[in-house]
Amino acid sequence: MPAPPSGTTTGSPRSDVGRWGGNPWQPLMTPSPEPEPEPDRHARQRGRPFWARCCGCCSCQNTIDEDWGPEPGGDHGSNSRPRRPSPRDRRPDSGGRRPDSGGRRPDSRGRRPDSPARRPDSPARRPDSLGSTVNTGRDGTIQEGKLVVTGVDLLSSPSDQNRQEHHTDEFEYNELIIRRGQPFHMVLFLSRPYESSDHVTLELFIGNNPEVGKGTHVIIPVGQGGNGGWNAQVTKSSGKNLNLQVHTSPNAIIGKFQFTVRTRSEAGEFQLPFDPCNEIYILFNPWCPEDIVYVDREDWRQEYVLNECGRIYYGTEAQIGERTWNYGQFDHGVLDACFYILDRRGMPYGGRRDPISICRVVSAMVNSLDDNGILIGNWSGEYSRGTNPSAWVGSVEILLNYLRTGFSVPYGQCWVFAGVTTTVLRCLGLATRTITNFNSAHDTDTSLTMDIYFDENMKPLEHLNHDSVWNFHVWNDCWMKRPDLPPGFDGWQVVDATPQETSSGIFCCGPCSVESIKNGLVYMKYDTPFIFAEVNSDKIYWQRQSDGSFKIVYVEEKAIGSLVVTKAVGSNMREEVSHIYKHPEGSEAERKAVETAAAHGSKPNVYAIRDSAEDVALKVEAQDAVMGQDLTICVVLTNCGSSPRTVKLHLYLSVTFYTGVSGSVFKESKKEVVLAPGASERTAMPVAYKEYRVHLVDQGAMLLNVSGHVEENTQVLAKQHTFRLRTPDLTLTLLRAAVVGQDCEVQIVFQNPLPITLTNVVFRLEGSGLQRPKTLNAGDIEGNKRVTLRQTFMPVRPGSRQLIASLDSPQLSQVHGVIQVDVAPVAGGRGSSDTRGNGSSEETIPIAS
Repeated sequence: MPAPPSGTTTGSPRSDVGRWGGNPWQPLMTPSPEPEPEPDRHARQRGRPFWARCCGCCSCQNTIDEDWGPEPGGDHGSNSRPRRPSPRDRRPDSGGRRPDSGGRRPDSRGRRPDSPARRPDSPARRPDSLGSTVNTGRDGTIQEGKLVVTGVDLLSSPSDQNRQEHHTDEFEYNELIIRRGQPFHMVLFLSRPYESSDHVTLELFIGNNPEVGKGTHVIIPVGQGGNGGWNAQVTKSSGKNLNLQVHTSPNAIIGKFQFTVRTRSEAGEFQLPFDPCNEIYILFNPWCPEDIVYVDREDWRQEYVLNECGRIYYGTEAQIGERTWNYGQFDHGVLDACFYILDRRGMPYGGRRDPISICRVVSAMVNSLDDNGILIGNWSGEYSRGTNPSAWVGSVEILLNYLRTGFSVPYGQCWVFAGVTTTVLRCLGLATRTITNFNSAHDTDTSLTMDIYFDENMKPLEHLNHDSVWNFHVWNDCWMKRPDLPPGFDGWQVVDATPQETSSGIFCCGPCSVESIKNGLVYMKYDTPFIFAEVNSDKIYWQRQSDGSFKIVYVEEKAIGSLVVTKAVGSNMREEVSHIYKHPEGSEAERKAVETAAAHGSKPNVYAIRDSAEDVALKVEAQDAVMGQDLTICVVLTNCGSSPRTVKLHLYLSVTFYTGVSGSVFKESKKEVVLAPGASERTAMPVAYKEYRVHLVDQGAMLLNVSGHVEENTQVLAKQHTFRLRTPDLTLTLLRAAVVGQDCEVQIVFQNPLPITLTNVVFRLEGSGLQRPKTLNAGDIEGNKRVTLRQTFMPVRPGSRQLIASLDSPQLSQVHGVIQVDVAPVAGGRGSSDTRGNGSSEETIPIAS
């Protein structure tokens, strides 16, 4: 497995992976036709590890029990592939219905009114655990007079009332998808008219051992109230139809529930057999004031929950690049993938009502370390065994690959981890956005400062420089209340799935209150010290003295977290959010936050030993250059004092990965500059394409190390400046109007900016509601050559959507393009297309076993 960023430690596979250890995931098993006896609880307890029986840590909320699924088995890369699901143990395709799935109501949709017998491949056990002894007499017939439920209509299609009111109509599913804390409607079709003496009870089940006390078995007596905010009322009784309104608890478990109905009358009891078509997905509800994830701004809910496309920013503070990312949280299969990763990690169902725990699990599972999660991180520059992280254009292909195979997907870097995290959390109902922090620190020694060590001649001591500063780093904000923290820490919470440092023994990070970061309250959970250092630590330069000790010679107070941005609400503009992460740079409040945080670090007295004179200012300017062109770098020195100053200057240029890991120096310059009082002097370093070409790494970034000293006093000059070479964009043009269910064509144009041939060129194309992820192998493209290709796609959902493309080759990456596509509905309605095309919502997606 490729190594994670510098400073991380993986070690050998863990047998105890912190809060979720000892609870391996297991695939859904084919149930026995007969009910299984309840195992002895004490025997079950005796067979479990001691810590699993006794631990009641915060994340699990004392729910460590048989709801846990299994610890992921084996390391990634094992030669033993998981068994492919057979027809008996594969879960039904949630997009389409099998011919033998039975019906729900007698109407024009062709659903049969009769109650189908339970299929042997159904994953349910509880709904029909009473078997024939409840529904039939000894002769196998249903007793006359019983209130038999012959069918159910959950009003579950995207155009039906429930899906519209619950803001789930964009999901490419035909099952009922609702948000907790909000009522929904259903119709029961009965064998006879409903009478006041009849008793009807709705039941929902989730997990292998549903229990009422854990919320995994929900019982809702119609007309009699329910437990924990659940209740159901009759809204209309007409003939053999019974209309119900069901209120769900705002604290309900999120997940995919099995559903059944029980009736009791003078003639006896009846239970509706389980039907996969009647499964119900329950999600978090940011529209519900009683839900912990409630957001009180509709424009935020539209942007941070319902928007399927976004912008992710990268590059440097002075040269910000942006790329469009297809989150695709409503694409067919993505919702199943989101619940699959919770199962795969073995998260207890009882803990799935808590968004804090959900974020913690998602943060751990989006990366592959510890738990064989979704993405394998790779910062090596060698991606031949997988996909270059820069080539991805969205989350859908990654999540569906993981769902199908059960294997971690190669490869990801910070923006890919963050893009997938946004998809998963938005899909589950959490308001989430993607954040980019420029000049992001990676603190490896909990000092809460970025420490850089030099020898007596100001040459970097690489063996001591373990901290690093990333050109940019991408993570997530999600919105929720924090009842586990003191008042005042609700709102945006940082979640970071990029595996940098461990938290409670696992590579995960957050959720961490942004308010605690802003004020340096690093004792607040989770992982506040690490995130504070990323966004607001100081960069401290240490010089070795003649006696071997180190002295602070320079402090850069504004070098870290210089700019924090995200996509603006309702537009594709960039919005700066630095002010919610930190007080204004240099202000008294900001300095207090930094020193408060540092006081809790491993070097609490660092600011007491600061000593330096500063009357010569240093600034670096790098022109905006395109990859393949020559460029010039300038260093500007200014004498702010009243006396002449002589500066001996050293410039070292190297290429660098965006994580701050740099290559060897390929060009250097040494100069002596004399400055009159108040004067400025520019020193230029020209760099030709032929000089840097063979040294380039991912994203074309370079690092200039500037060091020097003033002869007349003790001032030491030191600065690290990163800049990047821009890459070209793809130009996309729509060649005909887009209509649901009809072929549409797009043209993609690319101009090779390099004088060399690009080999093994791969295009990727993706857009929610437009095009399922598609890969095109284009072969080689000669130097400076212009190429054009055309692709046909078929929209499946109407509305304003975005089609995104990327290009990748070993010689050039980070090439993207996007076009907005306004899709007209099919004639006669807004609904999705029923055709099976490249974007069909009816695609069957098997789940890995």
